[in-house]
Amino acid sequence: MLEKNECAKKKETWCGLNRPDMAVEDADAVIFGIPFGEGVSYRGGAEEAPKFLRENTLCSTPCTERLDWFDTLNIVDAGDFKCENREELFAEIQRYVADLVRKGIRFTMVGGDHSVTIPVERGINDALDEDFGIIHIDAHMDLSFEMDGDLLAHGCTEQRALELEHVTSLKNLYFIGIRSIEQDEFEFYKENDIQVKTAYDCYAQGIEAVAADCVEKMKRFSKVYVTFDIDALDPGYAGGTGTPQFGGLTPRMALTLMEKLFTQLNIIGFDVVEIAPALDPSLAAMYAGRKLITEGWGYWADALGKLVRK
Repeated sequence: MLEKNECAKKKETWCGLNRPDMAVEDADAVIFGIPFGEGVSYRGGAEEAPKFLRENTLCSTPCTERLDWFDTLNIVDAGDFKCENREELFAEIQRYVADLVRKGIRFTMVGGDHSVTIPVERGINDALDEDFGIIHIDAHMDLSFEMDGDLLAHGCTEQRALELEHVTSLKNLYFIGIRSIEQDEFEFYKENDIQVKTAYDCYAQGIEAVAADCVEKMKRFSKVYVTFDIDALDPGYAGGTGTPQFGGLTPRMALTLMEKLFTQLNIIGFDVVEIAPALDPSLAAMYAGRKLITEGWGYWADALGKLVRK
């Protein structure tokens, strides 16, 4: 069910890092898309994100915000997961991610709405024989048990994670940027000790203090997954998303957070989800997602000795 469009086959894609003829096993990291948008509860359009992101990396370069260069990082674009049957789609994604993790291959996923993180986290769980950590950067906790009867909706992502064998408690989860909550989530929040830093906390305490607390709490896990919903950013910076919430993270806060997490924790994979290009003609959310991806890759390149500084 993995399909490669023409852009995914070009070596110029992903800032010229794409290696279309390289085996996945030889790559430094794999990227794939999940153009699925049926798990939303409000505005749609996130299924268009993988296509728009690919097309808008043809004109960008492999450099970090500090002007470091990493053009020798080998990225393989595996294509997009497509299937009309959600159960089959999610099962295939789960198997694929499990295979990547077992082989020790870093990966990046581009959604799609946030429900597509569910099979990814299930795949990580299947591959491991130890607990792992999840850092959920979002305007929303996504801890609803169900939404309109759907257990796999985009607002249920981390509730499904809590059902996994190797997510043994809420201490496996750390939430950043939260500023909206559903009724059932509020009841769950009142009754449980959840590791959460709201967007207000990020401003009041400072993003470096928030990042330091997150690292301190998550460093006990040898493997950590980061899921970044673009609506964690304030809609003034990323309006092209289905459920924007005023008062979010600034770009500087997001990039500082990425730096601290990627340099102090073993991030085995990350995703960027909920970018809806049609909701913002300027494509600001798409460009924000592109920057988050390339910055993450820059940190991976540094860890591999493939980052060139002035």
